[in-house]
Amino acid sequence: MALTRRTLIGSVAAGSALAALPELAAPTPAVAASPPGDVVGKITVGYQGWFSCPGDGAPIGGWWHWSRDRFQPPSLANTTIVSWPDMREYAHGYTTAYPNLGNGQPAQLFSSYDQQTVDTHFGWMQEHGCDTAALQRFNPFGDEGPTRDAMAVKVRGAAERFGRKFYIMYDVTGWTSMQSQIKQDWTTKMSAHTASPAYARQNGRPVVCVWGFGFNDDGRPFAPEPCLDVVQWFKAQGCYVIGGVPTYWREGINDSRPGFGAVYRAFHMISPWMVGRTGTLDGLDWFYTNVNVPDLADCAAHGIDYQPCVMPGDLSAGHRRHGDFYWRHLYNMVRLGAQGLYVSMFDEFNEGNQIAKTSETQATTPAGAGIRALDEDGTACSADYYLRITADGGRMLKGQLPLTPVRPTPPVPGGGQPPGGNLAAGRPATASSQNGPYVAGNAVDGDRGSYWEAAANAFPQWWQVDLGAAHPVNRLVLALPAGWEARTQTISVQGSADGATFTTVAAPAGVRFDPATGNTATLTLPATSVRHVRVTITGNTAWPAAQLAHVEVYAATGSTTPPTPPTGLTVTGRTATSVSLSWNASTGGVAGYQVRQGGQTVASVSGTAATVTGLSPATTYTFTVVAVDAAATPSAPSNAVTVTTDAPPRTDLARGRPTAQSSQTQTYASAHVVDGDPHSYWESANGAFPQWVQVDLGATVAIGRVVLRLPPSPAWSARTQTLSVQGSTDGAGWSTIVPSAGRRFDPAAGNEVTLTFAATSTRYVRIHVTGNTGWPAGQLSQLEVYAS
Repeated sequence: MALTRRTLIGSVAAGSALAALPELAAPTPAVAASPPGDVVGKITVGYQGWFSCPGDGAPIGGWWHWSRDRFQPPSLANTTIVSWPDMREYAHGYTTAYPNLGNGQPAQLFSSYDQQTVDTHFGWMQEHGCDTAALQRFNPFGDEGPTRDAMAVKVRGAAERFGRKFYIMYDVTGWTSMQSQIKQDWTTKMSAHTASPAYARQNGRPVVCVWGFGFNDDGRPFAPEPCLDVVQWFKAQGCYVIGGVPTYWREGINDSRPGFGAVYRAFHMISPWMVGRTGTLDGLDWFYTNVNVPDLADCAAHGIDYQPCVMPGDLSAGHRRHGDFYWRHLYNMVRLGAQGLYVSMFDEFNEGNQIAKTSETQATTPAGAGIRALDEDGTACSADYYLRITADGGRMLKGQLPLTPVRPTPPVPGGGQPPGGNLAAGRPATASSQNGPYVAGNAVDGDRGSYWEAAANAFPQWWQVDLGAAHPVNRLVLALPAGWEARTQTISVQGSADGATFTTVAAPAGVRFDPATGNTATLTLPATSVRHVRVTITGNTAWPAAQLAHVEVYAATGSTTPPTPPTGLTVTGRTATSVSLSWNASTGGVAGYQVRQGGQTVASVSGTAATVTGLSPATTYTFTVVAVDAAATPSAPSNAVTVTTDAPPRTDLARGRPTAQSSQTQTYASAHVVDGDPHSYWESANGAFPQWVQVDLGATVAIGRVVLRLPPSPAWSARTQTLSVQGSTDGAGWSTIVPSAGRRFDPAAGNEVTLTFAATSTRYVRIHVTGNTGWPAGQLSQLEVYAS
């Protein structure tokens, strides 16, 4: 059997890691070849959708992808998976031949063919900021073809219901007749899905990915010529084409065959594979410096968008480090300046690199199966932990979360650990100074061997951690590396609700660290509601600098009654990238408020007003607010408010947006009118007026100007097109914005027509053409739409 990309492992030795990850070391982000769309500036997740079970109705039958022999139930001896899904949210499970779970319940698995499964997955994507799903499609001319066809329909429906985007990602592994059949499959089956409003578009073009060209293995024996032919063919169909390429595509070595440079650089976007290439933080840093940085530079030089693969790590191999591995990969690629991220994978339980909800403990994993649960390294993690990390990674990519090398997502919601646990674990940490690679984050990474050290001979110094919410903190545990000699550090503790104003919680005192007692010291504090905890050090008997290897923060326990929900949530202001909100105060021990959007906390404040920043222009958002008490217990949410951010001034709202047309001639598709290329154009069927071309702006906005262009070449002689401008808020009912009249396009004036009009709220803009003195068809190279 040919290798698949899920079994292909690149054994390339990674060099020494970067000693540290200072944010100032990040290169200047490359300018994207394309504007933000459904893949540029977005989080895309690979979606297999390939699990089937007897009785689910799938044409392929059997335990597809659960078992080596799909006609026998999966068991310890007949399995293809290394991770176990969390089954609590699936409406139906299928009983396997595995031993019962650790809690005694039957070991059941889900079927991707159940629509409820797909809906559940896309609901998770919506909740956790996964913008786009790349639906994997292998050779559909074999026995899995009918099942794959049906899965495309199920995914389309789920994407439409949950407001996600999707596109077809062809995997050519083992597909011997790929060159002709991939075209046939797209033309006769898959291209029909581009009519869906959920089908991903970039630069106005439907997105297609082809994975596997150029890989140096027997499963993909194709020469460069047929591969280049396929890429060019898809581009001629008006598609935006992504290449899933080898890790070393740029150099043509290791996992890449030589001679594929022309194929790789024919793609609109490059997405190099990374699964199996490394399982350590050092390895990720090595690839960042030696592979990703020059990759991005090469793409920028050739006008190609760059979408690196990021991965949570193989759970079965112990790569994950309770989120550190995944966050390091996300951080490295965001500080790199990547134009989009491809997460591998959403539901890949076969290789253990899934982000979908996964068994938390051995209690919900088959007993004695040797399958690792999320707590495999001793740190408790919620089933949705890697989805929550993905959400934060997406916010960091989009500028809604500051760039940080320390993962902001705790392993368990509500404070970082289970009740009574360490609130500081994995939380963002900062310091007054650092000595080289000994950064503040080392004190919350769970590794007693790493440590923070301040600048030498410069007391006082401080280290602090953001707990994410206010807690009644009453105990700190401080530690140094176990093998260090004894020392006393003079330490005080401060706390803050907002990170700006600090009060003293514990006065300065000498704290003894002794290897005989594990170099650990416990500080008992009066219970104080704080979000930010600061440790200030003014002296050290063994070294002229402040030092901490590990800091744990604990809160007083006890039941509390949640605050009352906030009321009267109102929008008080908005810009193209921000929304200001205010609300009425809650009662009942309120420590602060959290503004939430799409299930995520986007602002935490102590007062009754907040401004949410880092938003996208001309985009609709819905917000609620909850109050939290000192134990971070949330209230019920406030009323919801929905608001659309302003359009940026003098910005073409149509650029890169989805388009449609009444008809087209040859390859002159409607996508050309929003691609920014003045020489490409839309042309309708000849001799068949009226015709129209339209653009979906994505949200209802007030517009006041439309600019229409034809190619600027003198070869496009002057002509007059009789046309009107129409608008619609739903794409169904249309009204006239600018009445029909003859519009003169003259190359002496740039072949441009500008139409201004009174501010009109619309989402869809249509140019309706009834005549053309220069050619018997409607023609436009650019349709630009501007806010009033």
